[in-house]
Amino acid sequence: MAYQGKHRNTGKHPVIRAVAISTALVLAVLAGTVVLTYRHLEGNITESQAFDNILSERPEQEEVEGPKEPLNVLVLGSDSRQGQTDVLGQTPGLSDTTILLHLSADRSRAYGVSIPRDLMVPRPACKARAGGTVPAQQIVQWNDAFAVGGEACTVAQFEKMSDLRVDHFVIVNFNGFESMVDALGGVPICVPTDVNDPIGKIYLSAGTYTMDGKQALDYVRVRHSIGSQDTGDIGRMKRQQTFMASMVNKALSSSTLFNPVRLGRFLNAATESLTTDPGLRNLNSLYSLAQEMKGIGLDKVQFLSVPFGPYAPDPNRLGLLPTADRLWDEIREDQALSPEFLKKATKASEGKPGDGKGEPKTEAEKEEAALNGLCA
Repeated sequence: MAYQGKHRNTGKHPVIRAVAISTALVLAVLAGTVVLTYRHLEGNITESQAFDNILSERPEQEEVEGPKEPLNVLVLGSDSRQGQTDVLGQTPGLSDTTILLHLSADRSRAYGVSIPRDLMVPRPACKARAGGTVPAQQIVQWNDAFAVGGEACTVAQFEKMSDLRVDHFVIVNFNGFESMVDALGGVPICVPTDVNDPIGKIYLSAGTYTMDGKQALDYVRVRHSIGSQDTGDIGRMKRQQTFMASMVNKALSSSTLFNPVRLGRFLNAATESLTTDPGLRNLNSLYSLAQEMKGIGLDKVQFLSVPFGPYAPDPNRLGLLPTADRLWDEIREDQALSPEFLKKATKASEGKPGDGKGEPKTEAEKEEAALNGLCA
């Protein structure tokens, strides 16, 4: 009987062992793939020590109530126009896009505050890109800081203007931005009229459609020949806010999050496009930031502009309005922003621009949309 019992079991144990070994191998391969993917994505990100290169005194972090600290991330768009030598009026090495992303301490809201590139502000002394020091300027155009001193100079300039401490910074390369959009399968946007911009060599068809990467890059760059008037950087900034809201919506949608291939391509393109401070260089930090933003809810992620108006000495430049100080105060104290700052804000939860799914627009809002090349 003992012999027969042993004989009967020999047929079962190898099968069990084979299944166990096969399962272990599959899990090992999957784990290895995850580790390799993690290392690959993290290796894509470029690290910058710009905080160490700030020469001016930095603001103190305001203490507020909450389970966590509020977070201020300065997002810069770097557009070298590499490979586009035929573009007229090109500005290599500049950052024409600056957005302060503020996450509240309780992670119940997030604001993206755009800074116009044509804004005239004081600039502190900075380390120069080419070595040495760039002296402080009493008044200078906003995007000049990135050209002469890179991200360190831009952070210092922002902190001097707002008296807000920047916790992290992210630089997004616009050439990589094109790949990010393609990885998402395109991003929906609405163009009210055909765009024929001979200055920037940008041509877009009118209508509501899903833009590919090239079209999206043109859309966020275009400054001329769009809208009922040539609003230049102001209109472009508003269109960038609208596009970012649509892109965030698409990136956090189920069509992306539950599509491993699309998600993987997007993460690869995104990380290849990023330069960050050491605090965000780690993928865990970026993942935590993304999860916190997702937890906020798209209707609480709002894009707006710092209050600005005409700059008297030069009609082609902009100046801060007195209300800008109050905006920075509210962000510093981690308050929910006053309605006056949010009345023209764009929410990431909004549907396709111009698809009629948003809130009804007043005639004044329709006129402003047309002025800035947006669909009402």
